[in-house]
Amino acid sequence: MAMSARSPDASPRPTEAPGGQQEAKAADPKRTEEEELIDIDLSAPETERAALAIQGKFRRFQKRKKESGP
Repeated sequence: MAMSARSPDASPRPTEAPGGQQEAKAADPKRTEEEELIDIDLSAPETERAALAIQGKFRRFQKRKKESGP
């Protein structure tokens, strides 16, 4: 496997993940090369709290939808 000749201090290219791995190109025509890649730490406590809050709101939404449904 060939490695790119890039300085260790250089920032990753837009199509390259922070770990140096190539990112799979999405089939989304709206996606641009200038999009910023965001790395979210899924093991961070604040991420877990946010996920639980989102799940709770979604469950309440589903419950209300089921109660008022056809």
